[in-house]
Amino acid sequence: MHMLWPAGKLCMLSSLSVVDCGQPTSVEDAVLLSVTGTTFASVATFGCDEGFVWRSGNKSSVCEADGQWRGATIVCEEVDCGFPPAFNHAHMLWNKSSRMGSEVLYQCNSGYHNVGMGNVSTCTAAGRWETPSLLCEETLCGRPTIIEHTEQVWNNNSSPGSTVLYFCKEGFSNKGGHDVSICNENGQWTLPTLSCQEILCGDPPILPHTGHVWNGSSKPGNTVTYYCKTGFYYSEGENISLCTSNGYWTKPNISCKEVDCGVPLPIPHSVMRWDNVSTVGAQVVYQCNSGYRDAGEGNVSVCTASGEWDAAPLLCQEITCEEPVFKPHANVRWNGTANIGSVVYYQCEEGYHMRSLRNYSVCGESGLWEDIELWCEEISCGPPLNLPYTNLLWDHTSTPGSVVLYECMDGFYQESGKIVSTCLQSGEWGRVSMKCKANCGPVPFLANSEVVWHNRSVVIHRCVDGYHSRRGGNVSVCGSSGLWQKATLSCIEIKPAINHLFVLNEKCVYWKAEKYDEDTEVYKVTYTGSRDYQRSFHDNRKRFLSSKADQHELCLNLLPATNYSISITAVSARFTATITTNTSLTVPPAPVVYYREFETPVPTLRLHRRPDTLDPISLYQVFVLPAEGMIMFDCSSAASSLGHITAQIAVGHVGTQMDFTVGDGLYYGGFFNEPLGNGRNYYIILRAVSQWKTALKSSCVLWAKVRGTSYIMRVSSLSAVISVGLVALVILVGYRFTRFFKKT
Repeated sequence: MHMLWPAGKLCMLSSLSVVDCGQPTSVEDAVLLSVTGTTFASVATFGCDEGFVWRSGNKSSVCEADGQWRGATIVCEEVDCGFPPAFNHAHMLWNKSSRMGSEVLYQCNSGYHNVGMGNVSTCTAAGRWETPSLLCEETLCGRPTIIEHTEQVWNNNSSPGSTVLYFCKEGFSNKGGHDVSICNENGQWTLPTLSCQEILCGDPPILPHTGHVWNGSSKPGNTVTYYCKTGFYYSEGENISLCTSNGYWTKPNISCKEVDCGVPLPIPHSVMRWDNVSTVGAQVVYQCNSGYRDAGEGNVSVCTASGEWDAAPLLCQEITCEEPVFKPHANVRWNGTANIGSVVYYQCEEGYHMRSLRNYSVCGESGLWEDIELWCEEISCGPPLNLPYTNLLWDHTSTPGSVVLYECMDGFYQESGKIVSTCLQSGEWGRVSMKCKANCGPVPFLANSEVVWHNRSVVIHRCVDGYHSRRGGNVSVCGSSGLWQKATLSCIEIKPAINHLFVLNEKCVYWKAEKYDEDTEVYKVTYTGSRDYQRSFHDNRKRFLSSKADQHELCLNLLPATNYSISITAVSARFTATITTNTSLTVPPAPVVYYREFETPVPTLRLHRRPDTLDPISLYQVFVLPAEGMIMFDCSSAASSLGHITAQIAVGHVGTQMDFTVGDGLYYGGFFNEPLGNGRNYYIILRAVSQWKTALKSSCVLWAKVRGTSYIMRVSSLSAVISVGLVALVILVGYRFTRFFKKT
């Protein structure tokens, strides 16, 4: 058999057998990548080991017939990445090894920082350094921190090491702290601590006699302008104050002097009323001399701020009167002068006579003629004279020459005299002497009356003022017998329907009545009572009395210690009389209590009081008396007692019932309710006090006895009962005697 073998070799085998080369022979720095088998003609492929790269030679090995692998001449050299790549603004940390797996650490130079994703480069199997995502950018701190009220000195460089200097703004002062900020490697400015406080100058200085114009701001640079107040003028000095950067106002030295107007200017024909004050606002009052009057619009001059008196619009002109006052029916006698003191005389025309106290008028200082009450009245005799018991025959003219004829009335006859009267130029009627005599004689006289009208036969009478008709007729008639039938009129003095009103013994009211004897008068008596010390108290009552008597006495149940107003009205006469009176303070009624005995040092006692009582009790007092020996207790003078007041309670706090505990250690009305001593006996006395103005009345009762709790006091309980009886008897006797002596 013929076979074709690799490499062009032809082998002739006498017999057929399987060639097996076994595992391929290893190659230095190479690794077996693949093998088709181990038999003849199998191929093994090699590749360089990790960290090595192919440089030369065949990468395959073939199993030959002799059972050997041949043909692999691969040469692998170790990987060398060479010098690592350089990056801008960065430096390497490298051990100079460039074999596969070696690493280079990159760091950004000072002033730069990595903004990429990594900073390590590794030598790869391909013999190249991996490119890291390194990007070094310059480190910048940005704009410096802003601090309130500061400004900065900065060159706009924000690279590390750059600095910013802070300083306070104008108007602010440095209160301490660091004023420098440095940009560090981390891209951050160090924090400055500079503190700036606003500079304020406060209120500007106050200068005498000045005001100022100011916008209210006290920051540096602001100014205050001073000016002189009204009444003062600028003399010298600086009038502006500046708020400086050190927080102080510059001191102005303006000088303001008081304005002085000097002596006022005189005005002709006038005098000055001046208090010699010539400062601003001072006044001078001018007054025209006698005989002159002010024809201007004012008489006051004022000292102005300009230092001059303003001109008073005073104009003193000589006073002259105009034409004299016209008087009807009068002629004027006047020399034509109209100066002050000039006189004009008046004379009535013929047929008129003057009705005035004087007939001249004087020119006065007011420039007016005196307005005298002068008038010329036509001469008139007026009504003729009325003669008794006569009639007039008259045409009712009263001018000079008019005539009146007299004649006697009916029932009268002419006894003598002239019966004609003529009106004269003097304005009077001529005298007449006619006398008429009545047939019944003179008019009858009635006491306290006057004649209203009469003729010779009839007379009408009436009561004079202050009197009134009580009874009887008021007409007198001349009878046929020649005698007067006299009127029966009786005039009595007018008096109030109620008079001589007074209060008797604080109980009864007395008055006199003015009325007709036979008349019955109804009287309404109203009386109202009040108490100063008891505002809620009111006593309002009425009584009625019907009587014909001229004198009355009505007893009223007036309460004690009360102010009363009593009004009595005569109903038919419609007349009211009022009187006021005060009733005196009486001894108050004894308090309503129940006597009890206790064997406790804190007994509780009870007082009862009617809810509608009108008694004048002001307060209650509680006395504690040691029950030792013979005891005398004067109810009217508590100060002389052997015991003490342990409580004082105003009547307004009592109500209808009061419970009181002796010795509870509290204060009542300013008195200490002192605890009772153990082993001692005490009497408890209740005192009711009525007090009004300066008067004081009281009444007392034995309220209780408190026994001591000791053995000795228990043994002597019987004697204590007897002592209580004696004490009560002594108190009652003493109280009765006291009241008896006070009444007497």
